[in-house]
Amino acid sequence: MKIQETNWKKCSHVFNTRADEYDSWFEDSLLFAIEAAAIKALAVPVTTPALEIGVGPGRFAQELGSDFGIDPAYEPLQIASGRDIKVCQAVGESLPFARDSFSRVSLFFTLCFVQDPGQVLREAHRVLQEDGHFLLGFVPSTSQWGKALLRKKEAKHPFYQYARFFTIEDLEILVQDSGFSIHNAMSTLYQDLESVDTMEAPNPGMDEFAGFIVLHLTKL
Repeated sequence: MKIQETNWKKCSHVFNTRADEYDSWFEDSLLFAIEAAAIKALAVPVTTPALEIGVGPGRFAQELGSDFGIDPAYEPLQIASGRDIKVCQAVGESLPFARDSFSRVSLFFTLCFVQDPGQVLREAHRVLQEDGHFLLGFVPSTSQWGKALLRKKEAKHPFYQYARFFTIEDLEILVQDSGFSIHNAMSTLYQDLESVDTMEAPNPGMDEFAGFIVLHLTKL
């Protein structure tokens, strides 16, 4: 699988300059509630210390009990800090933490923006304790949501113009090559992206037509 490089500096610049706009997406958002419900359905223990890679303004970290977060964009980190998350400006390819530092690591909607997805997953593996849990959430490129985001990328949307999107097969290869195995998975978001108006219960497994898939990974 060939992974096209992206420019993380350009990606982080957008989130840095439009941090308040991005944070406002989550306010009273049914979409956020559906995604959070799928993550919680995995029933991963809420343990600490827990790290979120690409924490942004800290909405998922706050909702799911992650007490540490890193992001290359400075302004979103200031918002996350206000949500009582210990933050550090860094990139996922070079985490400023020692081996086996965290009992849980999370990464939601971030892999599509990083420079080197494989290196980010290897770093997550390095800082995760041997019996720890890794949560990885993504939008599959095969779903109507993935296709819509691809169209936004092609239209030079400020948030998505430098993004790349993955199939389930892409993720399975990255996961295995990084030393993880898939313990469990949930799929959700089958509504049209222009009219999300009903709460959804997630379906077990990985569905290429779902708008959001979250994986519970453990070390091999």
